[in-house]
Amino acid sequence: MTRRTYLDGILAVHRERAAADSRSVDDLSSAASALSPARGFADRLRRDSLDGLAVISEIKRRSPSKGNLNADLDPADLADRYAVGGASCLSVLTDADHFGGSVDDLRRARAAVSLPVLRKDFTVDRRDVLDARLMGADCVLLIAAALSAEELIDFHRLAVSVGLDVLVEIHDEHELEVALAAGAVLIGVNQRDLVTFEVDHRRAVRMASVIPDHVVKVAESGVRGPEDAGELRRAGYHAVLVGETLVTSGDPSATVRLLRNA
Repeated sequence: MTRRTYLDGILAVHRERAAADSRSVDDLSSAASALSPARGFADRLRRDSLDGLAVISEIKRRSPSKGNLNADLDPADLADRYAVGGASCLSVLTDADHFGGSVDDLRRARAAVSLPVLRKDFTVDRRDVLDARLMGADCVLLIAAALSAEELIDFHRLAVSVGLDVLVEIHDEHELEVALAAGAVLIGVNQRDLVTFEVDHRRAVRMASVIPDHVVKVAESGVRGPEDAGELRRAGYHAVLVGETLVTSGDPSATVRLLRNA
């Protein structure tokens, strides 16, 4: 019997909302295509990884498994602290129902710094992709486990066409094949198991060795400190995406700096 994951319930909410969205994809696409160039998320990671581990610092108020992490955070202030510590990029949760995020959090964070920004959300529709560009994001997240192969290819193509970078999140070799077929050049390996919600560092180390060298490699979830970060750097990752460890840190700037130098 197939076990339901924490992701299933979240996706059901987002797909129901998408089904009720009657906005014109063509109109949204035209508006997105007219915007100024994005900041270059993948390029920043690749450049910063030449002299250390690039750090994608996340603005995250709460999580389904841990509850409130830093519910009253100021996104602009936290973004600035991350930048001072040497963060390469930002990741901002915009899911309100399960993570307490918002579009306003992304806009305020991006306005406070010059760093490229990932919209961290559950993309299930073409309008979601275009909304990411329209709200000011420089990169959009596509989760392979949440999409069919056809959706992943379509959404990836659409995102690139309107100037977005695309972080494709995978968990295993099969999802890697799907991501590469979609043309992904920025791939994140989620160390958190979708069924048990436990962190599996061995998965990240294993997957790093099979992701092609031309891809920017990102390790996601469960990075607790410099020791974890150093292991991932040695495994071949260009960057780590870190949320909980940073938003619960008493000194986010110093914590980013430690991860960057791992």
